[in-house]
Amino acid sequence: MLPAGTHARSSHGLWPYLALTAGILCISWSAIFVRWTDIPGVASAFYRVLIPALILLPTALFDRRSPRVNLRTLGIIAVGGLFFAADLALYNTAILRTSAANATLLGNNTPIVVGLLTWLVFGRRPKPAFWIGLILALAGALVIVWADLARHVQLGSGDLMSLGAAACFAVYLMATERVRGTTGTLAFLRLAMFSSVLFLLAMNLIMGVSLSIPPGRTIGGLLGLGLISQLGGYLALTYALGHLPATVTSVSLLVQGPLTAVLAAWLLGEPLTDALILGGALVLLGVGLANRDRPPAEEVNATLCEAAEPEEVETV
Repeated sequence: MLPAGTHARSSHGLWPYLALTAGILCISWSAIFVRWTDIPGVASAFYRVLIPALILLPTALFDRRSPRVNLRTLGIIAVGGLFFAADLALYNTAILRTSAANATLLGNNTPIVVGLLTWLVFGRRPKPAFWIGLILALAGALVIVWADLARHVQLGSGDLMSLGAAACFAVYLMATERVRGTTGTLAFLRLAMFSSVLFLLAMNLIMGVSLSIPPGRTIGGLLGLGLISQLGGYLALTYALGHLPATVTSVSLLVQGPLTAVLAAWLLGEPLTDALILGGALVLLGVGLANRDRPPAEEVNATLCEAAEPEEVETV
């Protein structure tokens, strides 16, 4: 296993960037699809991963080129699936409690969380640019949350859930880059999605959330979530992660915020308020600045690779 920054599959041609662009476009529609469903966010998150998981299941019959997965890699994928399930549950619920633009912009703080994890968990102090970016991103988040509080939109709970989703997605990205160099795209997606399905099913059962689907637009919204935002978006994103650092992907995903805001204004009638534009600009600027020079996540993933280097491959 090669450390982050030195990829086993080192083709940095045009295809990874095209895949990243396609993934961003697909994922930008996710907030719109969630709003078009009439079920709780945790339930729509379950169907978001269940639909592509069922579609990917038959690929195991002919996917012979993927290397066999050892138990340690399987465990890392399961941990990633758990945090991805938590990310979707928080994000989908946040969309129903605040504006789609707010949820997406605040959910884009993933690189900030990665930098903080680098410092708190691994003791690698980020560079000064990171701290300036952190201050700007926090200022932008406060502007957005304060505007929500002024309008009494669920007392800002949706905004807080969005920030929690960003933290969960940071762990998912780090786990993904950790194993993508030696795991095929289809094999990784099958395992990650099925683990997420199981975790989301458990969440719904524990919370007593009904998984029944009402007639009408909900079916279309769930199909859009499962086929476009999840299957299409994350198939492209997972391929890109196999060839690009997780930090490149997470920074590029910042484009998702403005795209979702424009789609929400067009399709959902959400206003592009001054507070949203100012707060969103501060968040995007801060997150971008925090990733100048060598991104902190590369050091995090290098440490993960060294700590989890298998001695003997035990296949499953």
